[in-house]
Amino acid sequence: MSTAGRAAADDDGELERLRAEVRDLRARARVRPLISQAQGIVQERYALPDGESAFALMQRASQRYNVKLRTLAGVLVTAPRPGGPETPWFPRRVRGPEPDLTFTRANLSGSGSRGAVLKAVLSSTLAVVGTDMGNVQLTDRARGGLSIEQHTGLTADFVDFFAHVGEEDTSCAQAARDVAQVTVRDVERDPVFTEPARRAILAAGSRACHSVPLTTASGLCVGMVSAHVDRPLDALTTTQIKTLDTVGGQAGRWLAWHDRTVVLDALEHLHTLGRAGRGSSFRRS
Repeated sequence: MSTAGRAAADDDGELERLRAEVRDLRARARVRPLISQAQGIVQERYALPDGESAFALMQRASQRYNVKLRTLAGVLVTAPRPGGPETPWFPRRVRGPEPDLTFTRANLSGSGSRGAVLKAVLSSTLAVVGTDMGNVQLTDRARGGLSIEQHTGLTADFVDFFAHVGEEDTSCAQAARDVAQVTVRDVERDPVFTEPARRAILAAGSRACHSVPLTTASGLCVGMVSAHVDRPLDALTTTQIKTLDTVGGQAGRWLAWHDRTVVLDALEHLHTLGRAGRGSSFRRS
């Protein structure tokens, strides 16, 4: 390689390093305020001496129940306060059985792993649509809108740009609002996108997409799975739509069960630790 070629390669490598650093900083900035708010609540509620002790309690509950710390924080800041310092946080909740997931061959029953279920949702959806690019978003309790939880085949810039979307200007937002599957046959021409969003999708190599809402038994949208295709997309068949309805319905019911069972178990464990160690110092593991 010539000297000029090496210099150009070095410049490209430095530019990518800087872009990755900016993406990382933005990701931290999206999560840090939520974690800090949750720390403040825990510190005040259990008379802890510092924020580090509050973080340590949150971390212990997160690790014990395999719930992401930001998921735990999002529920913590939106859940009603415990009824009293000596009572359980959720004394009257009813524990239902874990819903079946028949759309996947993976045996996920009893795992309680939201990550594993979301991966199965994504892989099943991509198989039906016939592509290897896609993502799963879940409703954001604290901010509203949708946040990416799983993805494959998409660029880092795409994931950064769409890390959180509001209630307008994307096909996934439309699908969530209408609680209905949405097909964008040609990203370049569909008016649903803003121009920045359109450019970000096209830059990732996506020319069409199909979004499927994840819905509870009552019809509430709790997330979205979207498949991206590298060519304009024909309308999906009736069989494909029905299959994806099954994926979305089963996944939504499982996510609702997980929120009211596993996530609340984690919060209850945090409450137990806080009551037992009221006023004490804790350190993260």
